[in-house]
Formats: sequence, C-alpha cells, structure tokens
Amino acid sequence: MQLPFTIDQFIGVFASYNTAVWPAQIVLNAMAAVALIFAIRRYPHADLVISSILGLLWLWTGIAYHWVFFTDVNPAAYGFGILSVVQGGLFLRVAARGAMQYRFASDWRAILGGIFLLYGLLIYPILGHFLGHVFPGSPTFGAPCPTTIFTFGILLWAKDVPRHVVVIPAVWSLIGSSAAFSLGIREDLGLLVAGLAGTALLWSRPCICLNKS
Repeated sequence: MQLPFTIDQFIGVFASYNTAVWPAQIVLNAMAAVALIFAIRRYPHADLVISSILGLLWLWTGIAYHWVFFTDVNPAAYGFGILSVVQGGLFLRVAARGAMQYRFASDWRAILGGIFLLYGLLIYPILGHFLGHVFPGSPTFGAPCPTTIFTFGILLWAKDVPRHVVVIPAVWSLIGSSAAFSLGIREDLGLLVAGLAGTALLWSRPCICLNKS
C-alpha cells in the first residue's frame, strides 16, 4: 500500500509532537504507572481510576497526536482521531458505570498482559532507541502504538471486558503495525502480537458480552 507520506515525514511528526508537548510524556507515563499500581494494590475506587486513565490516554492520542500533528502528513488521521476519541469515550463510560474490575492474578493471561504492559512502557522505547529511533523523533507513550499495547495488557488484567471495548484497539493494532513493515518501525511488531493475541484471548472469555458497558 502506497502511504501518503515518507519515513522522514513520519519521523518528523514525532519530532514535532514530542518537542511541542514536552514534558507531557512524563505525565502520561506517570498515569500509566498509577493504573498499574491501582490494579496491583487495589486501592479504593481503583476500577474507576484505571478506566478513567485509559479513557484519558485514548483521548490524548486522538486529539493531541492524530488531530494536531499527524493530520499534517496524513488526511486519514482525522478518521484515526475519531476512532481514538470514541475509544476514550467508551473507557470513560465504563468508568462511570463501574463495568470492569482490574486485578493482577497469577494466571498465564495476566502474566501475558504484564509482558504487554512492560513492552508498551519500557521495552518499546528502549528497542526503538537501539533501532535508531531516537527521541524526539520516536514514538513515545501516549502515541497510538505503545498506548494500544498498554491497553491490551491492562485489559488482560480485567474482568467483564465488553467486546465493543476491544474492537478499536484491535483495528488499530492492524493499522498501526503496518509501520513495522512499510516504514521499518520494527518495535511495532509487538503491537501486532499484542493485538492478535490480546483480541483472541479477550474475545474467548465467556464474560465478554455486548450488554456490559
């Protein structure tokens, strides 16, 4: 598929974005850390806090990255932004209704989720650095791909995950991972793995249903 931008333009978008929003990246990583701590320690209102953080992360991705910066090189980013904002709204709706419970367990699904979380937050940027994608010209947490990997990880720690909450992250895992092949962003291969494995596992759970939101 012929992309409407070059690899240099793509990296340039990240450079512009990271420079303009700094130090928001620190805040976004801190929000992710809070979500993990609340899932592990089960503080009061943990489920509300975690779902709200997921919602805010996806709203940030849609508005701050897609609409403000990525649209400069790709008109399709307007549509990507809409998907991200919708996903953020879904998570905020889940937060308001208390429809999901997050808890780390010792089963293999939770362990796999932990691997995805570790990849999205730490391994992704480190691997990208050694592959030549050096800050500020690199995808940082809060950008679509690492945020989607993180989302699949935390959803594998959750109970009663509605199927419609999984759809947009699954779609983005296919769209976003194309960069691994067409643009040489090899760290995005982890997005494809997280998307395929996470979607299969989440949709196979009997507790996932459309009427829970």
